[in-house]
Order: sequence, then C-alpha cells, then structure tokens
Amino acid sequence: MLKEFIVSFVLLLLLTSCYQPQRDCKAFKDGKFTFTTVIGDKEVSTTFVRSRALEIDYFQGKSDSSSVRWINDCEYVVKKMHPKNKAEEKSVHMKILSTTDNSYTFEYNIVGDPKKSRGTAIKTN
Repeated sequence: MLKEFIVSFVLLLLLTSCYQPQRDCKAFKDGKFTFTTVIGDKEVSTTFVRSRALEIDYFQGKSDSSSVRWINDCEYVVKKMHPKNKAEEKSVHMKILSTTDNSYTFEYNIVGDPKKSRGTAIKTN
C-alpha cells in the first residue's frame, strides 16, 4: 500500500513538473485589446491599440499614447509620451505569463517598485 502511494506520488510529481503554460507572446505584439480592472469599488475597462513600439490607450473618452520598448518576446516597458504629472513619468514593466488564442495574462509593476499586479488582456481584432 505504501509502495503504491509512493509510486503514484512520484509519477504525479513528474507529470505536473513538466507542465508549461502556453506562451505565444509574438501573437500579442500588435493588435487591439481590452483590459478590465477594479478601481475602488467600480469595475472599469480600457481599450488599447499596440503596434510594436507604440501603444494608444482609450479610457473614459480620453486617449493617451505611450512608447513600448520590447525587452524580449514576452516582456516590455511602457512609458507615457506626454505625462501630465510625476506619477505618469514612471515606466511600467509588463511581463506576459501565459497566453490563449485571444488573450494573455500578464504581471506588471512600476519600474523599481517590488509590488506587482496581474491582469488579463483580451485581443479584440
């Protein structure tokens, strides 16, 4: 009984350690996306269009442009081109963790800040 348990446990451990989430990051370098998050107690959505080195965000009827610098296929840094205050001058590091056919899950933080957040962007085109 104990021997069967150990063999099953080792087999399960081997099978789960081989799992790698899908990460086809190149498919998300360009396109139109939506991202929904909670600010305070309200759920809000933003739409953005990215073409490799440029990203234009549309939020609450206003647009804002940012430069995009790709570090590798799955990581990039976004910096607002026309910041309106000191907080907007800070760059944001984005890392794509996993992908599906039409979405990606990412982790992001202000460059230099250890606090990271997660989100999911859905490709709409």
